[in-house]
Amino acid sequence: MAHRPNYILPVAYNMAGYDPALSQRLFDDPSLTAEDVEVRFQISLKLPLLANILDRNVDLYAAYTSQSFWQLYSSGGSAPFRETSYEPEAWLQFHPEWNVFGFTNTITALGVNHQSNGRGGVLSRSWNRLFATVVLEKGNLALSVSPWYRLPKVEDIDYNSDITDYMGHYELRAVYRWQDHVLQVMSRNNLESGFSRGALEVTWSFPLWGYPYLKGYARYFSGYGENLIDYNNYVQTIGIGFALTDWL
Repeated sequence: MAHRPNYILPVAYNMAGYDPALSQRLFDDPSLTAEDVEVRFQISLKLPLLANILDRNVDLYAAYTSQSFWQLYSSGGSAPFRETSYEPEAWLQFHPEWNVFGFTNTITALGVNHQSNGRGGVLSRSWNRLFATVVLEKGNLALSVSPWYRLPKVEDIDYNSDITDYMGHYELRAVYRWQDHVLQVMSRNNLESGFSRGALEVTWSFPLWGYPYLKGYARYFSGYGENLIDYNNYVQTIGIGFALTDWL
């Protein structure tokens, strides 16, 4: 099943500009430049492993999400993948159906998450987290809060030891469906960092002339932590493309 949105943005433009020094280091090429326009896509799937465990209305899920940033329009002609992150996770999912201020607590989850970019040495980025997620729904509106705790690194060297300074310890999300349109807003680490190292994401999926298998997809992101390799660099991106699935 779909987990997070599955989409492709053939055009994603970083208005803040990418640091060419990082790309030169990534690909060991001092002449390489980083194009501010690239292709971004995400694949996200989940699988129920066990359902209704011990007749307690508790399910066990596993999921995998991959995000890729592809320099398709590179002037050098090689069109490298600037970054790809790999994110497996597993969680127990409860369905308490509690009422909170007119909202229904449809899902509460507890799980473990790993995210890395698959690189070695000084380019390695990874972290492991314990997380919880609480989802509240009312009509066409869904709200979620997802706090997490970063697990200590097992290795002696940690090339992203300050990642929680930029990614924080929580994520807030609101999703609203109006007919076939879905609007989503995500806030991460803004209050915790005093609005200095946070992130804001806004997405909108919309119908394409009644075509049932694909939707238009627009995305705006401003802040830190858009991907792992430059989690501590500020970006401001806007992209347009297509979505197979959305949050709702």
